Amino acid sequence: MAPRRRSATDAVHHPVFARYYARFAPAVDERAGIGAHRAELLAGLSGRVVEVGAGSGLNFGRYPAAVREVVAVEPEPLLRRVARDAAARATVPVRVVPGVAEELPLDGEAFDAAVVSLVLCSVRDPDRALAEIRRVLRPGGRLCFYEHVRADGTTMALVQRSLDRTVWPRLFGGCHTARDTVAAIGAAGFTELSLRRLRVPEKGAPTPVSAHVLGGARRP
Repeated sequence: MAPRRRSATDAVHHPVFARYYARFAPAVDERAGIGAHRAELLAGLSGRVVEVGAGSGLNFGRYPAAVREVVAVEPEPLLRRVARDAAARATVPVRVVPGVAEELPLDGEAFDAAVVSLVLCSVRDPDRALAEIRRVLRPGGRLCFYEHVRADGTTMALVQRSLDRTVWPRLFGGCHTARDTVAAIGAAGFTELSLRRLRVPEKGAPTPVSAHVLGGARRP
């Protein structure tokens, strides 16, 4: 019998990292102040929202009441199961579906906003993922992003590139530390780009994932 061909919806499988993330991410969010950044990311949203790479659903409880529906796309099977439990506790309707960012199982121009948080670092093809996000947003729809990005300093940027070529993606579910996500968003055709740069956590020695950006852009 021929082996079953893997579909796009089950093409991402990081069971060890997924178990670690599902267990420890809430505490990491709290210690590093990421929860507050998530809340700021989602403030003011309304209508239909697609969240790409929802992980274990850490954003679900922070969506404002004006959001009519969240369609949360998550490819990793274990994280998707945890996210469905989180969706059941959310105060707005959340539907969790399988899918990858590069091939969203959604109709075009169907959403008022798209959310990515700590996701574009780990997708296999960021440019294709951003093209898909643009496709499913209605004209004028908003992309809200919170991501860690390439560091400004030369020394840390060299460290990031070295890690990305070696152990980091293997240990952290495909994550890359040195992606220039802001440039990629602009290259994907989004306009009205606004952002602020953050250091996470604010105090202590910087890490390869300390450089963060939080902001938004629009599909023209």
